[in-house]
Amino acid sequence: MPKIQLQSGLTMHYQRVGRGPDLVMLHGLTGNLAVWHLKIVPLLRDHFRVLTYDMRGHGYSDMPPTGYTTGDMAADLKGVLDAFEIERPYLVGHSYGADAMLYLALMHPERVQKIVAIEAGLSALISLRNRDDWEGWSYWSQVLERFGHEVPPERRTDIDYMLRLSLQVPKIYGPATGRARKAEPLLRLLETSMVRDYEEVGELTLANIPRIDPEILLIYGHGSAFLGTYEYLRMHLRNVTPVLLPESSWGHFGPLEQPEELVSIVLDYLKPEATIAQVKQDADSA
Repeated sequence: MPKIQLQSGLTMHYQRVGRGPDLVMLHGLTGNLAVWHLKIVPLLRDHFRVLTYDMRGHGYSDMPPTGYTTGDMAADLKGVLDAFEIERPYLVGHSYGADAMLYLALMHPERVQKIVAIEAGLSALISLRNRDDWEGWSYWSQVLERFGHEVPPERRTDIDYMLRLSLQVPKIYGPATGRARKAEPLLRLLETSMVRDYEEVGELTLANIPRIDPEILLIYGHGSAFLGTYEYLRMHLRNVTPVLLPESSWGHFGPLEQPEELVSIVLDYLKPEATIAQVKQDADSA
């Protein structure tokens, strides 16, 4: 189980495979690097040298009691790039992982080649999701009820309650589909400052979003509960290419539900440059 220690002192679990230009992939909250390795990394490893890692508090990385803001996650990402001496990679992030990459692009644009941001949420747009009538609450409740977990109306906007109840839902992707989740690590994560920290905006304010300079491929799904964020970013990011995936059963989880289509879009966006870079790299090493 490969791990690397950052200058901050945190130890991060990672996987690195393939050859070619560097591409770093970052999962969302309560996930881990396995989300990429089920289908997506095998389809990308022939085109890129792919680095995935578990965010702090997730998977087999360290779980400090605090430090889960978008800014903290972006600092960890920069720390990972520094530790591997990766100067300017392509970045692919899902949900909170995408938020962290946008934060890094704002603060350190020189360290970013291009970003593929999948279903970013953004703390600065939390107001879109703090409404009692946000469609995401209904979607989440319906998913839980599919598995026999009735959500009391007065608890459906209680994120801590909803997360804890979600741990009772069996796995729905990959070879472990149908098996019970290992709830203990995620229950420990919920005892950290993660839920509170998620709402801290930091430097990635609405006013600063138009200042993000690197090119961004913005991917959301039709029917996603985060389409309000998609519309805002589509209108306010400086260098953006917006794409909507076809509607799917679970809405927010394109990397797991539509991996082949997602990879096709990513390769169309990145591969011409990646191929040129690889040819140059091979020539230089010959």
